[in-house]
Amino acid sequence: MRLDLHIHTTASDGDFDPEAIVRAAIDGALDVIAVTDHDTTAGVGPALAAAEGSALRVVAGTELSSTWEGREIHVLGYGVDQAAPPLREHEARAKRVRVERMERIIQGLAREEGIHVSMRSVLDAAGPRHEMVGRPHLAQVLIDEGHARDFSDAFGRFIGDHRPAFVSTRLQTPEEAVETILAAGGVPVWAHPPMDLLDALVERLAAVGLQGVEVHRPEARPSHIKRLRSAARRHALVTTGGSDWHNPRRNSTLGTFWVGGSKIQPFVELLGLGR
Repeated sequence: MRLDLHIHTTASDGDFDPEAIVRAAIDGALDVIAVTDHDTTAGVGPALAAAEGSALRVVAGTELSSTWEGREIHVLGYGVDQAAPPLREHEARAKRVRVERMERIIQGLAREEGIHVSMRSVLDAAGPRHEMVGRPHLAQVLIDEGHARDFSDAFGRFIGDHRPAFVSTRLQTPEEAVETILAAGGVPVWAHPPMDLLDALVERLAAVGLQGVEVHRPEARPSHIKRLRSAARRHALVTTGGSDWHNPRRNSTLGTFWVGGSKIQPFVELLGLGR
């Protein structure tokens, strides 16, 4: 079983719409994908519909944003009930907060760097099917308008964490993100845990119901995988993995990276994916 459990669509900051994601996953010989857009499940329904009649299984997911001591912490939710009121309430709040945040980032670019971009250009970069606006959309505008060479340059110089125009999401705490996913019937998993925050946060999150940590990623170092596995064992958490796929520019072709089901068997069993 080949799984990629961390994929974004045009509902947030991915370049492919849900239908194109399904086609690319099938072409990439994936067996299971999870659609995990930032703070929304809007891409899940179309992906499920597109996968009907195929062998591809689509897991309903999301990636909730949170902030801890000024740092962005993301919590993946797998197998969520898309209609759950706590999730619907979170999505409505997140949509508003993300627009307000983007306006503040744009203001910071003008104030700190003398770079002037419009909110309209960012929304145009996000496209008509977006539900959540994010920094990658702004990064694309900075590239298109000649202010940055590529995404790495845009984030590294201007809009990445603690860069001159950075503004944290300030949507909720990581504990609240875990609780929202649990209230929606999902399995909360800490996405790409920063190694310098792992020991400080994993015990806190496990105490409120965190069930897993994302371990297997395309760029994961062996030493980081070892530390994450060790933390998972200490706190009885499952391990997962995914490409955090957004587009071919940022990532390779969908399906190039995958995690074998046997490598994350407890998670496979928890979600009932082996049936």
